[in-house]
Amino acid sequence: MLLVKPADEHNPREPSKLFFESENVRRIILFAYWAVIIAATPLWWYTTSIERLSLPTSRVRSQAGNQLKITVPIHLHTGDSELAGGLRKELLQITAEDAEHWNGITVHVDHGLSDPTNGSYIVKFGGEDPSIDSRTVTFPLDEKAKSAPELKQVASTLAELISPRSQQGDPHHRVAQFSPRYRLAFTLMDEDASAGPAVLEWDFKTAFRRHLLPTLNALSQLHNFTVESQVQYHGRLAFNPVQVDEQSYALTSEQLTVFVNSAEWTLSSSASNDPVLHFLLFVPSATRRPLYIEQDGQISNSNAFILPQWGGILIYNSETNHHINLNSTDLDPIFSTFTNQLHMLLGIPQLPADLRSTQVRSRVITEWQLDALQRRRALENAKGAADTLRSIVNLVEQIENMPVGQDVKGDIQNALSALGQMYTASSLAEIFRHSARAFTLSSRAFFNPGMLAMLYFPAEHKYAVYAPLFASAFLPLVLVAIREFKAWKASRRPVKKVDTTKKIGS
Repeated sequence: MLLVKPADEHNPREPSKLFFESENVRRIILFAYWAVIIAATPLWWYTTSIERLSLPTSRVRSQAGNQLKITVPIHLHTGDSELAGGLRKELLQITAEDAEHWNGITVHVDHGLSDPTNGSYIVKFGGEDPSIDSRTVTFPLDEKAKSAPELKQVASTLAELISPRSQQGDPHHRVAQFSPRYRLAFTLMDEDASAGPAVLEWDFKTAFRRHLLPTLNALSQLHNFTVESQVQYHGRLAFNPVQVDEQSYALTSEQLTVFVNSAEWTLSSSASNDPVLHFLLFVPSATRRPLYIEQDGQISNSNAFILPQWGGILIYNSETNHHINLNSTDLDPIFSTFTNQLHMLLGIPQLPADLRSTQVRSRVITEWQLDALQRRRALENAKGAADTLRSIVNLVEQIENMPVGQDVKGDIQNALSALGQMYTASSLAEIFRHSARAFTLSSRAFFNPGMLAMLYFPAEHKYAVYAPLFASAFLPLVLVAIREFKAWKASRRPVKKVDTTKKIGS
């Protein structure tokens, strides 16, 4: 007969009675896991939550109905009311015929022999040739000669001074986008100095002071400039120019667009976020010199060209048989070209043809040109700032998880304040200053790194990355918790007792 010994309650060999296999210990361990998860949830929520401050949406949207109006006061220095009335009528007709071109600019004309006190532009009559001096322009028009052609010509010249045709949008986007700061990088680039005669040095400082410094000083109220220069002795082109004949080569229109070898040329020597305008003096290799520019199948008279919003390039064909250094006299025509290219890139308007000789003699930007540039930039900045602010608001509304920090909100509020001050400013300089500040702040808010990150890594990507990692660990805990809850609930049910009081055989 086989006798079975009952299990000792202190016997550790009984698996069902191991202490870490008991229900209480198992539930304590499970509770510890969930306690850690619950305790860490607030920290996780705080570290992963997105700061999304409210934006002044209504103020931004209301800017769509605001239109910047700049008044240009013209004072006709004459006592002849008939002459003043005829010229005023011609000016108003010019502005009415092209309302889109004059959108945002209003011309106010008065007349009299006394000098104005409101900062008006003064128009005088007399002399032999048209001339311009500070804010005064003089036309060789006899006050007694009031023929329509003469008045129309004077009005046309005044209109071009106030709002040059080239200002209202360049179809080729040649003018660089406005920035309060620019870096000007001047480079003397030898294609291959080892192949033959090359330009080794240039007297940059003297030529710069003579030609470009007056322009930069005149533009100091609009921009701050940082200037740098360098010399490179090896800058191969990424293509081969077309050979015209046995002794000359040419660049086609297609080759001009890819002239700059960005992969190998280092044209900027400093690191900065300021936009850069490049000015490149390119010396072709002796093996393919002279190098010209081909235009419509013909060799162009000019060896200079502009890459829109990038800079200007001038090809220099050296005629010597040895290495040379360019002195300030040699650089005069070169830096004169660079100056003209800088004017084009910054949008400085030219004077009308009948007044252009005045600037050729003085070589200084007139107040009429500076004011015309300020008006253009102010109108562009006002429109650009308002459009940028509306774009920010629309993006934030469309992307629900896009963060909006205090820095973004502060820039938007300050931009709106600058726009408001711009509409109430009393002078053109104040209007421009507030418009530039509004444009800068709105652009900084739009390109804020905290906002851009969500455009390239939205929440859906985050869930796709982390869901497989946490689901594999979280799912077993949920299932075990459900199972233990059911077991605990079952153990709480009362046990049914069997009634043994019944009589046997009754």
